[in-house]
Amino acid sequence: MATKYLDLMFTDAVCRAQTQYYGQAGMIAGAPERDPLGHAEAEFIAARDSFYMGSISESGWPYVQHRGGPAGFLRLIDETTLAFADYKGNRQLLTTGNVSGNDRVALFLMDYQNRTRLKILGHARVEDARAHPELVSTLADPKMRSSVERLVFIDVVSFDWNCPKYITPRYSAEEVEELAGPLRKRIAELEAELHSRKS
Repeated sequence: MATKYLDLMFTDAVCRAQTQYYGQAGMIAGAPERDPLGHAEAEFIAARDSFYMGSISESGWPYVQHRGGPAGFLRLIDETTLAFADYKGNRQLLTTGNVSGNDRVALFLMDYQNRTRLKILGHARVEDARAHPELVSTLADPKMRSSVERLVFIDVVSFDWNCPKYITPRYSAEEVEELAGPLRKRIAELEAELHSRKS
């Protein structure tokens, strides 16, 4: 387990709540300065085609944003750095504005099919894509490079894997097709066989 995550999350108020409901608080000792992402995390991140990112506004309100793209669009640069290309959108720039004042972010990566989730804490910075054309060519989907406005880098502090309890399995259209394709093929074969017997 990545202990820095719980060290940061188990605040005094959280520990009081744990004590109230469970009789004792979780104790975290000897947490490192950060927990680098390992092989399991790298594989999981590379397979994701979306994630949620939370940031904090200047008024203190949290804001959660969804980001999606081809699998692996969230890139692991090294064991403590993630990056992704940010494309033209609704022009609100809420996350971009938020991290300019408070760079703390939380990422939530879901694998609904396998009922798995990975949470990541880090510090984000946003760079203007026009200043880094070489990075745009590395981070952006080739078909969408002209739509890249920003590059987002996340300095990872820690992460935590959640248990699968209460995650409802969900499937993408591609996953459904992969599962249903052989069944459809077999149905077509049986229908053809039935039709030939009737003829």
